[in-house]
This record gives sequence, C-alpha cells and structure tokens, in this order.
Amino acid sequence: MASIRLPMKKRKVPHTFVIVFFIIVVAAVLTWIIPPGKYIQEAVPNPETGGVDTVMTFHYLEELNEGGPSTPSTGSGTEGSGTAEFHAEPQTWQIFSAFYKGFVKQGNIIVFILIIGGAFWIMNKSKAIDMGIMSFLKFTKRLERWKLMRKIGVNNVVIILIMLLFSLFGSVFGMSEETIAFALIIIPLAVSMGYDSIVGLCMVYVAAHIGFSGAMLNPFTIGIAQGIAGIPLFTGIGYRAVCWAILTVVGIVFVLWYANKVKKNPQSSIMYDDDAYWRKSAEVKEEELERYTPRKAWWVFAFLTAVLIVFSVLYPMTTLKIGNNETTLPLLPIGTAIFVLLSVITLRKTVHYFVLTLLFATVYFLVVGVLGYEWYIMEIASLFLVLGIASGLAVDKSASDIAKLFLEGMGDILSAAVIVGLAGGIVIILQDGGIIDTILYGLSKSMGNMGKIASAEIMYAIQTLINIVIPSGSAKAAITMPIMAPFSDLIGISRQATVVAFQFGDGFTNMITPTSGVLMAALGVARIPWEKWVRFIWKFILVLVVIGALLLIPTVTMQLAGF
Repeated sequence: MASIRLPMKKRKVPHTFVIVFFIIVVAAVLTWIIPPGKYIQEAVPNPETGGVDTVMTFHYLEELNEGGPSTPSTGSGTEGSGTAEFHAEPQTWQIFSAFYKGFVKQGNIIVFILIIGGAFWIMNKSKAIDMGIMSFLKFTKRLERWKLMRKIGVNNVVIILIMLLFSLFGSVFGMSEETIAFALIIIPLAVSMGYDSIVGLCMVYVAAHIGFSGAMLNPFTIGIAQGIAGIPLFTGIGYRAVCWAILTVVGIVFVLWYANKVKKNPQSSIMYDDDAYWRKSAEVKEEELERYTPRKAWWVFAFLTAVLIVFSVLYPMTTLKIGNNETTLPLLPIGTAIFVLLSVITLRKTVHYFVLTLLFATVYFLVVGVLGYEWYIMEIASLFLVLGIASGLAVDKSASDIAKLFLEGMGDILSAAVIVGLAGGIVIILQDGGIIDTILYGLSKSMGNMGKIASAEIMYAIQTLINIVIPSGSAKAAITMPIMAPFSDLIGISRQATVVAFQFGDGFTNMITPTSGVLMAALGVARIPWEKWVRFIWKFILVLVVIGALLLIPTVTMQLAGF
C-alpha cells in the first residue's frame, strides 16, 4: 500500500515585533545574572605634574550604595553629602513598561518618522516622484547609446554615484537619521530600475553608515573621541581617508554584486513578495500623468521665493564647518537664485517638475543647515513638513485635503515608528538593570598582558560588542574612551589607534543591531522585516569587521602621520 506524504508545513519566521520583544526578555534575564555596577569619574593626584587627573573607575552597586566613591548626579538617585545613590534592580514586569520608556527615549526619531511619512505621502500623491523616475529612466536609456556606458552599465553608474555621495556625507558630517527620509526617494527608484528594496536601502543607509564607520571628519564620533582622548581634533585624517576609500569600495562592490543578481532573477530576492507594495507604486503609466500647472503653484512659488529672499538678506553668508576647517560662502543667496531659476522653468512645463524642484531645494537647504547651522532632527523634520505642505498646495489641494493626506501618511508609516520605540526598550532594560557598565568592565579586563596588536584588536572587539548594546557613537565615546585612552598609554599603543578601534567598532554593527533606532526606522520605512535584513546583511557585516581588524594593524606597526 502506497504511503501518503503530507506536505511539510513551512516554518514561519516570527514578526519583527516578536523578535525584538524576545530580545527584551533576554536582556531582562541577564539583569538577574550579571551584577550591576557603574563607572565613576574620580579625581586622582598626579605626582609628575602635581595636579589632579580625572580617571574612570568601576564599582559594583553594593560598594557604591555602602558609602563608596561619590557618583556624579544624573538626575536620578538621592543627592546627599556629595554622593548620588546608584539605583539598579533585576528587571521583571519592566519588560512591559520598557515599551513606554522606549517610546520616550526614542521620541525624537519617532516624531521624525511620522512627520517624514506624512510629508512624503502628500508629495507622492502629487505623482511628482513617479514623473521624476520616468524622466530619469528615459535619460538613462538615452545614455545607453554610448558604447562605454553600455559596457559599464548605466544602472551600475547610478548605484556607484549615489553610494559615493552618501558615504561621503556619512564620513564628513555623520549622516545617519537623515537617511530615513532619503530612503523614501531612492527605494522607489531602485525598484523601478529592476532591483529590490534592499538595494535601494543599501544605496542610502548602508552607504552612509559605511562612511560613518570610516569617518574622516565625523564630529559625532571622531570629534568627541579625540577630544576625550586629548588628541588634536581631526588629526590622522590621511590614514582615515584611506580606510574610508577601502571600505566604500568594498561596500559598492558588494551592492553591485547583489543588485546584478536581483536584476537577472528578481525572484531570487528575499524581499520579492514583500516588495509588491513598491512594485505597485511603480506601475504608474506615463499616460496617467497629466501635465498641468495650477495657478496656486505660482502663488506657492512666489511665497517661497519671498521667504528665501528674506533669509538670504538676514544670512547673506554661511560658514561651513568641516572638521577644523571653515569656509564662508553665500550659500542661501545661491540656493535662492537656483530655486527661482529652476522653478520658472519647471512651472512652465508641469507642476510635477516644480514639486521635484521643491524636493531638490529641500535637500540643498538640509545640507546647508546641517553643515552651516548645526541642524538636527527637529529642523530637518520641519523642513520636510514645509515640503509636504508646499507640494500639496502646488497641486491645488485644499488645506483639509492636505491634513487628511498627512494623517494617511503617518498611519502608513506607523509600524516603523512603533518598532523604533520597541527596540529602544532593549537599552532601557539594560540601563535600569545597571549591567551595561558591568559588561564593559568585564570585557576590558580581558585585555590583560598581551601584545600591542592583540590589545588593539581586543579594544576593537570590545567596542564592536558594546555597540550592539549602545549604538550611539557619542554616548559610547563618553563611556569607553576615558578607559581605553589611558590603557593605550600603558601598553604602548597610540591614542590615535584607540580612536580608530572605537571608530570601526562603533560603525559596522550599527547596520544590524536592533537597538539602533535609526536602523529600525530605516527598515520600517523600507518595509523590510528585521529578520530578513539580518539574513541579507550578516555576511557583509562580518567582512567589514574583518577588514576593520586588518586596517587596525598599521596603526600599531607603522609610523602613520598624526599617530
């Protein structure tokens, strides 16, 4: 009698929310196993200088709360006679309150996501992005008439140029959160070119974070770390530029390889089914896009021109701060003049091109604002909100229609905001359990009596592991550099090498750790589940970690400028 085989039931991967919540539970369990402790700044006499040095020393909870070294007040604990009590306890029911606290902790990124989502939804409803993508693809088709471009591949050139740009942004001014907004522009383009959402996110987010890892002038990592280590700011830029170039080339080669693989066989992508959303949005036909320019678009142009002229008069010169260098240029007047010229041209063709002009102007003023006026999330979100409102008015939408579209966009991207808050709960559990510094202390003890190369590599490994828990570069620099810098003096490693170890350790795992609010936000807007992203990216992260280890060796074995 023939046996009947039942079809194997395919195992379903848990939802990203479930995975992140499971990590929160694991973090809570660790707070019962690892004893809480804290690094404290203490004043120690220096017999050589006759002064006092500030050093970081580690103390367990019991020692601190039994009248040990005084801890600086952080707003929590009780302030007494110079001693602020350190509170920590094993986490139980707090795994549920961590969701709320995670939302509070990541509130700036969550609000940023919601505003960006609402603004882009309004702009998308204008069909300007569709028109722009179609025009761009037509332009690339014309380039294929050139033999050299056919040989290289126009799409390959597009990927290379976009990745170079965002890698440079990450390297020079630490672009990170800003990639969330750009992902909403580049992903539809990548899908329209025959790729998937992963390629689109790599072109923006991964490129920027490769640049962030191999930073030359990033003030949020290099600037803070060198400042704490007592090194002249942004010295050693020559070797860091070499590291940036190597890492960027490796990243571009990897993305080109994957992109061409997906191009040949779209169904080979793990995102093929999930990308139905992006493919559907890219199916707009050219005949569906009516070219028109309402009178209201001209009024929007006139109003924005007047506003820009006022700002150009108030701020005729802008000082760009790149590393230790400053350059003063009339960037606002230049931007205003370009906006006026392009707007007049595009409005005479169709309002869709005018909305794209608004988008390009937004990107231009974003870069000027970040480099010249120290803008951050609030200012950038406000700028994109203006973009959304102006886009809606330009295509003749009423105020009520714009409000409804804005709410629709916020609802569409809400899951991305929620996952950011949930992921923030992981760090909350570890912080409230008081075990982050204990983990760092345990890892630092492993450096022991080893050779210079081995010690530098262990520093790098520690920074890499700590980054999984504390993805914030500035926060990690404040915690680890006061420990690592003096230790490097004891073992004969330059403090500059210690900064490079911090830099690499801080950057690579940002692209995989669920504790990174920026990563979870970028994956949310790209509609890429975290578990699928890990399946795609983990081998590449491993390659980057190995390359980082190799690039660290010359900082110990060679006489490099600034080291």
